[in-house]
Amino acid sequence: MKWIRTRITFEAEDPGVAADIIADMFCDLGLQGVIVETGSRDPDLDWAGEAVAAPEKNAVIGFFPDDDRLGQNRLELEKRLSRLRPGLLLEYKIHSSGIEEQDWAESWKQHFHPVRITDRLTVKPTWREYAGGKDEIIIELDPGMAFGTGTHPTTALCLRLMQRHMKPGFRVLDIGTGSGILMVAAAKLGAAEVCGTDCDPVAINVAEQNLRLNSVKESFFSLNTGNLAESVTGTWNLVTANILTSTIVPMIPDIPRLLEGEGIFIASGILASSRKEIKAAIRESGLEILEILREEDWIGVVSIKTMAF
Repeated sequence: MKWIRTRITFEAEDPGVAADIIADMFCDLGLQGVIVETGSRDPDLDWAGEAVAAPEKNAVIGFFPDDDRLGQNRLELEKRLSRLRPGLLLEYKIHSSGIEEQDWAESWKQHFHPVRITDRLTVKPTWREYAGGKDEIIIELDPGMAFGTGTHPTTALCLRLMQRHMKPGFRVLDIGTGSGILMVAAAKLGAAEVCGTDCDPVAINVAEQNLRLNSVKESFFSLNTGNLAESVTGTWNLVTANILTSTIVPMIPDIPRLLEGEGIFIASGILASSRKEIKAAIRESGLEILEILREEDWIGVVSIKTMAF
């Protein structure tokens, strides 16, 4: 199959927010992941000795399949971008070029490097060399066509909050698992069992490959294709959801039934501007908020099911 590499370069007053919104546009049109290039870097991120120069222009890159949907996807993308111009984008340009499947599969890998997420956790792409420290936990990852590399603030927030709040022996459920990165992290942090669910069968296949790549035994994990929280039964000590606010909010009423005892819920993928909305939804469900952590324009929220529930 041939793919169309679509690169949107832009100028904006807040490049981070603009990039995230443009990335969401691609995802709404069926893409499972994009490449984001911005001139800003978090100085606290450790790029494991393989740092690359910051790009000269802000850009978001997506790959559309060259099929009968291509024309409509292009029109819809242009329409949505034009709506952003008055309030957010100062200027943008769309550059398209054809690329063969084997080249597409490799082209984005140059943007993905080992990243030190916490004092213990490092995410390493399978095609990079990296020797970790004595107590360092290395997550080997090949995200394929699924979202979740650890470099995006929402995934990093989840990993940091998991390390803080997860205890060895926890049974962990990851809703919208994507690449399976949070499942792998939970396993390496001492979980007794991990389960992941995603509405995309491609993501389920990628997550399974990454779990096996990290030597997580088949008897230790399970994966389900379904409508996120609705497809899950049983109870868990920790539930994670690194997905968009618009998806998290409607499913929050289902979370308490999934939590065992004083179980913990970690939600990320939430823009800081949606802080009030997510807090209200969590409290209305009967959960108690323990912590809110912010990185760039994103927040992660930790809540707990109280015994009084």
